[in-house]
Amino acid sequence: MTTAFDPIELGGNRLRNRIVMAPMTRSRAYGPGLSPTASTAAYYAQRASAGLIVTEGTQPSVVGQGYPDTPGLHSAEQLAGWRRVTDAVHEAGGRIFVQLMHTGRIGHRSLLPDGLRPVSASAVRPKGSVYTAQGPQDFEEPQELTEDEILRTVEDHAAAARNAVAAGFDGVEVHAANGYLAHQFLAPNSNLRTDGWGGSPERRARFAAELVTAVADAIGAERTGLRISPGNALGDIDEPDPEPAYTALLAALEPVGPGYLHIMETGERSLTLELRKRFAGALILNARTAGRPSGPEELALIEDGTADLVSYGALFLANPDLPERLRAGGPFNAPDRATYYGGDERGYTDYPALGAQDAPGA
Repeated sequence: MTTAFDPIELGGNRLRNRIVMAPMTRSRAYGPGLSPTASTAAYYAQRASAGLIVTEGTQPSVVGQGYPDTPGLHSAEQLAGWRRVTDAVHEAGGRIFVQLMHTGRIGHRSLLPDGLRPVSASAVRPKGSVYTAQGPQDFEEPQELTEDEILRTVEDHAAAARNAVAAGFDGVEVHAANGYLAHQFLAPNSNLRTDGWGGSPERRARFAAELVTAVADAIGAERTGLRISPGNALGDIDEPDPEPAYTALLAALEPVGPGYLHIMETGERSLTLELRKRFAGALILNARTAGRPSGPEELALIEDGTADLVSYGALFLANPDLPERLRAGGPFNAPDRATYYGGDERGYTDYPALGAQDAPGA
């Protein structure tokens, strides 16, 4: 029987186990030009016992930023900062993919250089607000992307993917989940277009498919992953019947052959299983759990064949040696929500590994 602690080949890499550190925004890109710091390198290197690390969402372009102090991968400074991270992870024996995240309409013009404003599939203002340096600000109506701007955004992702390889990453995950730009194209309430990028499920899926195709062309399909969250309401998304768009997306990607599909499960398991049947690559599952965080119980998803790998978010944030703790059944450090976004080393690099709690002075 296959277990979560067995190795697996992914993206041309042999992963030591099937436990994945899920992407998590930390808002600590305090280096020059929104670049990672030495603390970022330490944070990821501490978690290198994961079979695979997927980084926090990283903007492929200036206009892709939606939160304060999130890193990019579109400048020489950012590339150099990420090289320090990948070197540290590889030295610790780990494997790491960068997640490219364009937030689209989830953001605010105060986070962008003068003259820029958030963009989206259509000029539909989402409900809610975003945190900025001036405090919470209501979301504003985004600028609808023209066809030329859509194609430029696709090329921005390809360029960022090439930067990722230059920075030492083992691969790239395209973010099409959680209410951000690619998800805004997929969802019928945020994509009101009537051209070749909207209307039918196939046309709404086109943008995400083009992103993945461009990244695969740039760095190789085996090193390209895709994250989706069908039916997820984050970012004021409404997908009352998500299956047609997501099956259309996988059909469009069949000739491309990306290395993995990463599902953040928010709906019924039946849709996850249907998408798994339609995808030839590896499936990473960030499982839906009822009223509790993901834990050792999700390891069974590997054993019963539901997924090839399982990803953990907050539990990995708080437990740098999570695979060891999962094998032992715990104990687990509790994550401190107050330190999730921004701040210093507290709640970032100071969570103890097993045994450290009992060390002198701990």
